[in-house]
Amino acid sequence: MVKSILIVGIGGFLGSASRFLISLYFQIYSASVFPWGTLSVNIIGSFLIGIFSGISEKGNFMSPEWHIFFTLGLCGGFTTFSSFSNDAFLLLQSKEFLRFATYSGLSFFLGLVAVYLGRLTIKII
Repeated sequence: MVKSILIVGIGGFLGSASRFLISLYFQIYSASVFPWGTLSVNIIGSFLIGIFSGISEKGNFMSPEWHIFFTLGLCGGFTTFSSFSNDAFLLLQSKEFLRFATYSGLSFFLGLVAVYLGRLTIKII
């Protein structure tokens, strides 16, 4: 268990640092208020988690330790959106269309509500 936590933690550190650097790059070199950094990180992270999950499912190409390092650690630290996208894809792949719609809709809507409530809480305090 401790080994798995360290593996995820190291991957998470590398993913978070990478997210910071990519977002900083877009913030410095983009004159737009559009969140290009966040969008780029979400798309890159989703692509990477697809690659790592695909390699892991293909056979003995990746050990369980490397799988959690790349998917939970690196991609999870880089962007949780990649985990959301992968989970949604797995529901679609399993033809769980109602669960896919419920998961996607609730994640987006409740996420927005949670951000609003968090901001409202701080305004009230």
